[in-house]
Amino acid sequence: MRLHGALAAATVAVLATSGVAVAATAEQPDRSELQQGLDAVVAAGAVGALAEVRDEHGTWRGASGVAELGTVREVPAPGRFRAGSITKTFLSTVVLQLADKGRLRLDDPVEEWLPGAVPDGDLITVRQLLNHTSGVYDVVRTLPMPPGPEFLDNRWRTWTPAELVERAVAHPPTFEPPGSAFSYSNTNYLLLGQIVQEVTGRTYGEEIERRIIRPLRLSGTSVPGTSTRIRGPHPHGYVPIMRDDELRLVDYTEMNPSVMGAAGEMISTTADLNRFFAALLGGRLLPGDLLDEMKTAGVDGGTYGLGLRRRDTSCGVRAYGNDGDALAFESWSFTTEDGTRQVTVSTTPDFTGGLDDAVDALLDTALCS
Repeated sequence: MRLHGALAAATVAVLATSGVAVAATAEQPDRSELQQGLDAVVAAGAVGALAEVRDEHGTWRGASGVAELGTVREVPAPGRFRAGSITKTFLSTVVLQLADKGRLRLDDPVEEWLPGAVPDGDLITVRQLLNHTSGVYDVVRTLPMPPGPEFLDNRWRTWTPAELVERAVAHPPTFEPPGSAFSYSNTNYLLLGQIVQEVTGRTYGEEIERRIIRPLRLSGTSVPGTSTRIRGPHPHGYVPIMRDDELRLVDYTEMNPSVMGAAGEMISTTADLNRFFAALLGGRLLPGDLLDEMKTAGVDGGTYGLGLRRRDTSCGVRAYGNDGDALAFESWSFTTEDGTRQVTVSTTPDFTGGLDDAVDALLDTALCS
C-alpha cells in the first residue's frame, strides 16, 4: 500500500535512533558509492536499510543502520520485509495472465464479475482498476492512521476484502467519469483480488503462489493472509504513535496484514524482487503485447501503467518497477528497460525526515553507473 504521504504530514519529529552499524558485502569491483548511498538513506531518516543491485559487475548486497532499535544488531542484507504496494505488480501479472488465456478481458466491467460491489460498476473496467483511473475512493482514507493511538486498535484485526471495499464505496468517487483521470486507490486492487477469485475459484494469494512464486523459486516471498509474523531474518519496523503528549516509535513488525490484502500484504526479499522483475520485464511471465500494455500509463503524461511504474533516471535511463509503503517498511524495486541493471531497496523509516531524495539518489546511482 502507499501510505507514507499522509503519515509524513502528520509526523514532524520523533525519537532519535540509536547509533548506526554498517554491514555490506561487496563483490568486485569497488562498490563504495552504493554503500555510501545506502548510508545516506539511513542518515535521512531510517532505522535501517538493505539493498541488492545487479548489473554487469555481478550482484552487490548491502545494509546500513540497525535491525532493531536499542541494539547494535546489523540489518540482515538478505532479510525479509513487507513489500507493500509491490504486491500490486504481482497481482496485475496474474490478472494479465488470465486475460492472455481468455479467462477475462481487460475491458470487462467490474459489475460482470462483482455484481453490486461498486456503484456504477458497469462503467468501471478491469483495466481502470489496474491503472488507477476508476475513480473509486481509496479505503486508506477511511482508516485510523498514525500518529493517533487509535491506529493500534486495529493491529490484530482481520479484515475481509468485502468489508474494506464497503468502507471505500460509502464515499463518492474521487472523479467522474471513470477513465478520465488518475487517482491512486488501494481499493482498486482489493477489487482485483476478488475478481481473480471469481475467475479462478482460488484466492489471489493462491494464484500468485502457483503462477509466480513457485515457478520462479522465490523462497523468501509469501502472501501471508492473516499471519502476523515475518518468518526468517528480518529488520524490525516502527510507526510513530502519540503517547502522553510525546511521539514515540512503536515496534509494528508484527501485525495482521489483511488490512492491506491484495493491495499490499506480500513479504519478500531484495533478491526475490529483483528475480521477479527480471522475469517479468524479460518476457517470461507475459507475452510482449500484454507487457507493453502493462508499461503504458493510464493517463497522458502519467508514469503508472497496469500495476507497473515507469521511472526516468537523472541520466536518461528508463526503468520499470514499483514502490511499496507498508508504514513500518518502505521498498523500491526497479529494472532498466534493457534488463541490464536492477536495484531493490527496503527501509524501516524512523520518520525524522523524508527518505525520497536519498532513495532517488541511490536508485540513480545503481541504474546509471
